[in-house]
Amino acid sequence: MIRLHVNVDHVATLRNARGTPYPDPTEAAKLCVGAGAHGITAHLREDRRHIRDEDVERLRRELPGVTFNLEMAATAEMVAIAKHVGPDVVTLVPERREERTTEGGLDVVAGGRALEAHVAELALRGIKVSLFIAPVEAQIQAAKEMGARQIELHTGEYAHASGAAVTRELDRLAAGARAASRLGLEVAAGHGLTRDNILPVAKIPELAEVNIGHALVADAVFMSLGGAVRAMGDLLALARAA
Repeated sequence: MIRLHVNVDHVATLRNARGTPYPDPTEAAKLCVGAGAHGITAHLREDRRHIRDEDVERLRRELPGVTFNLEMAATAEMVAIAKHVGPDVVTLVPERREERTTEGGLDVVAGGRALEAHVAELALRGIKVSLFIAPVEAQIQAAKEMGARQIELHTGEYAHASGAAVTRELDRLAAGARAASRLGLEVAAGHGLTRDNILPVAKIPELAEVNIGHALVADAVFMSLGGAVRAMGDLLALARAA
């Protein structure tokens, strides 16, 4: 079974749009777990545009026993927060203030000693480190050498592709997953995944986990948050049964 981790960032986006205390991303996370989610993901951005520091504290404190994945930029500030909060997983992602959402994978090759030091510091605290990267062999190899235990393949190019490009991007993801598995890395995937495009990705044998947020929050408008999580879980199960 592929693990489904739900990203609750956009529950916080709705809350922040009106400056109200609701909807509460922590309560949303509890609903998701109750509906079958295997873990919760939240991206603490440097500009705090959706998830805030207090959200991270509550998600860790109020969901004991639930895998908590903290997405963050590879900065000293964020590493210090992760060391304090103690998430189960930290996923290091690229971040630009002006971007609407994460635009691509982390350049591990160019990350050098600074990135390596952040990975090592987190690992010393017993935190599983995942690197959000493109399905490029050089980046995958660098992630292994950097000390990551997991990679999360950026599926945005696949999600936005059309025509023959869909197959090409899917082939790239499958090849990246195989390369990572040969190196002993666990493989996750995320970005732009929806009920309409998840099945081909979920059929990649090496894939162990998906991180999905925006699509589930959007589906929740029509089918409830629990219903959206259950529907996505059914598709993941169908992919593996096939």
